[in-house]
Amino acid sequence: MNKKVAVFAVLLIIGVTFGCIGSSPQETDTSEKPKVLTISTTTSLYDTGILENIVAPAFKEKYNIELRFIPKGTGGAIMDAKNGASDAILVHALSKEQAFMEEGYGVNRKVFAYNFFVIVGPKDDPAGIRGLSVTEALKKIAEYGKAHPDQPVWVSRDDGSGTNTKEIALWKAAGFDFEELKNEKWFGTTGSGMGNTLLYTSERKAYTLSDIGTYLKYQKEGKIDLDVLVDKGEQLINVYAIIIINPEKIESKDFDGAMLLAKWLTSEEGQKAIAEYGKKEFGRALFYPAIPVLEKKEGNVFKWMLKYGFMKDGDSYTECPSKFRHNAAYDFFEFPATVVEG
Repeated sequence: MNKKVAVFAVLLIIGVTFGCIGSSPQETDTSEKPKVLTISTTTSLYDTGILENIVAPAFKEKYNIELRFIPKGTGGAIMDAKNGASDAILVHALSKEQAFMEEGYGVNRKVFAYNFFVIVGPKDDPAGIRGLSVTEALKKIAEYGKAHPDQPVWVSRDDGSGTNTKEIALWKAAGFDFEELKNEKWFGTTGSGMGNTLLYTSERKAYTLSDIGTYLKYQKEGKIDLDVLVDKGEQLINVYAIIIINPEKIESKDFDGAMLLAKWLTSEEGQKAIAEYGKKEFGRALFYPAIPVLEKKEGNVFKWMLKYGFMKDGDSYTECPSKFRHNAAYDFFEFPATVVEG
């Protein structure tokens, strides 16, 4: 027998014996490559770092699913979802959320966290709004702005985000039309996310509306020099929800993976992580877990969450009306737990 043929025959026998040539069972990589779940999210969540620093690592460890985030304002997040870019959205603008679901794109909405919006501005507070109600503060800002037309006094995101949606509602409650205000010289806009808007507002020594989480992070990091001047009142509550993309509308989406994320966010583990985030670094939590409040069904915060974060469903208020519930017969996804009879 030819020597080369003989050597090959020996190698072939060894290869068959061990399953493959040059490897042994101990060296075979049996680990599974993690799936990737794409989430469109509001910047007021993303900019705080909670999603990438807390949610994503814990979720991957538990389910071996990586989370990829697309941070935009709520309006942009919803548009991306409509275009098929994401498996779920994390948002905080009730009217836009309901419209998204009415159009058939979103199902199985779950409220998972809340915090509060704040009006921030320069420490010397030239408009004199510190400690006022939201309505009175905005009236004084408008008055001061009209008296100082050649400098930016108020800065709006004007980007269709949840924060911008809240801002428009607050200006309306104070007696002003948002579109008309944008024509005033003292009224500036960025068309950008919360972080960039805070940076611009600080640079211009102006006022703006911010979620408390992004403000605290940027203030702690020394990026901005602004004080919280108005932080009281039910109008300022900021309710966050996850909405799953309807697989009957966009078939390619990972419905089961997105439902697992909803499960984690509303679980004891997820709610604890939300409650703890920011305490060590900022001295206070940046977000509050929603589930304990909804389970107790009492107190002012509970009433405010119903008013500004829930939808009507017949004679009841719920986080997700029955017509938007899709294949939700999961043991961890009981909607009746957070439905309140009106």
